[in-house]
Amino acid sequence: MCEYAFNELCRPRPEWTGTDYDFLQARDMLDFHRSLPGYAATPLVELPNLAAKLGLAEIFVKDESQRFGIKAFKALGASYAMYRFLQRRWQERFSEPFTPASFRDAKVLEKLGAFTFCAATDGNHGRAVAWTARMLGQRAVIYMPADSVPVRVENIRGEGAEVVLVAGTFDLCVERCAADAAKNGWQAISDTAYAGYREIPGWILLGYTSIFAELEGLLHGPMKTGVDAVILPAGVGGLAAAGAFFYTKRYGAKRPCLICIEPVSSDCFLESVRHGKGEPLPTKGKQTSIMAGLNCGVPSPLAWPFLRDAYPFFLAVGDEWAEQAMRRYYRPLKDDPPIVSGESGSSGLAALLALTTSPKLAEARGKLPLGKGSRVLIVNTEGDTDPENFQKVVEQQ
Repeated sequence: MCEYAFNELCRPRPEWTGTDYDFLQARDMLDFHRSLPGYAATPLVELPNLAAKLGLAEIFVKDESQRFGIKAFKALGASYAMYRFLQRRWQERFSEPFTPASFRDAKVLEKLGAFTFCAATDGNHGRAVAWTARMLGQRAVIYMPADSVPVRVENIRGEGAEVVLVAGTFDLCVERCAADAAKNGWQAISDTAYAGYREIPGWILLGYTSIFAELEGLLHGPMKTGVDAVILPAGVGGLAAAGAFFYTKRYGAKRPCLICIEPVSSDCFLESVRHGKGEPLPTKGKQTSIMAGLNCGVPSPLAWPFLRDAYPFFLAVGDEWAEQAMRRYYRPLKDDPPIVSGESGSSGLAALLALTTSPKLAEARGKLPLGKGSRVLIVNTEGDTDPENFQKVVEQQ
């Protein structure tokens, strides 16, 4: 199953200006990440045999499956947001600078005092917040849907965090987290914005841009991106917005064609593009996809303008495409390297497989840069965060 829409609101040179976008002036994200213990740029993997089979020139995969040892890219956003939060608190009280080295200095953190960080998650973001809090010696409370896969719950508890299971969707977890943070004096580290809460999601967005910055000189040149299309998953929109900002700022109207991918049961951005008249709308789906990290019902109001203005094409696919992509990554063609990709992580390849092989998408493909000379970048956003289901999927023929 696939649904899609071309975005009539996409602009050649979008600009995000005004006080709401002052956070975009930051330039220290990659330098901060390089300062963290265990940092390493994640690999860029080429799949030439798959590219030839799909009628493309090249497929590049930015493989985030081992980022900081937590099997997902999310630590880039959570760690940078928590760094900026502590930096702000420090600057309010002390005259000395707060640097990336301060973030790892026990004496500096002792002067700042104790904090409880909380977050809502379907798995990866919550683990990233818990991982960062443990590194800082701080408490973390993570809110998850009650039907979350048990291993994802235990992975978060394994980082030393308390997990609160909420009966309902991710969006209800966000509401509960925000309410408890206000009541208890905790600091929410949410990757979606809501009324009165924009700054931290903005910092998280900036943290994700390190994924693309790592490709400077490797794939992206000073004048050309090196790729014709970039496919990014939405969820609440943080990573997709980070890609919109990075490529628009870097290349303007010469940026690659940005393609947004969602599950059909959680297609809030596609719904917004189709019917929102410029405003974000909730999904009409039941948010039941195996792509758990993308089971988000409402676009983040912070992320929405970036996708609305910079993405010409939005696609939603059924779970069968994600499963097919997981298997293709795991059992590659000929001597293409194998990649371990979880359900959400496979979404970029799921989109590419659908666009290049589904007869129902032939007309859409003809309007996109997905021909014989095309170079495409996708991001494997996670590894096997649910090992049991991963094995079940990849063992199928």
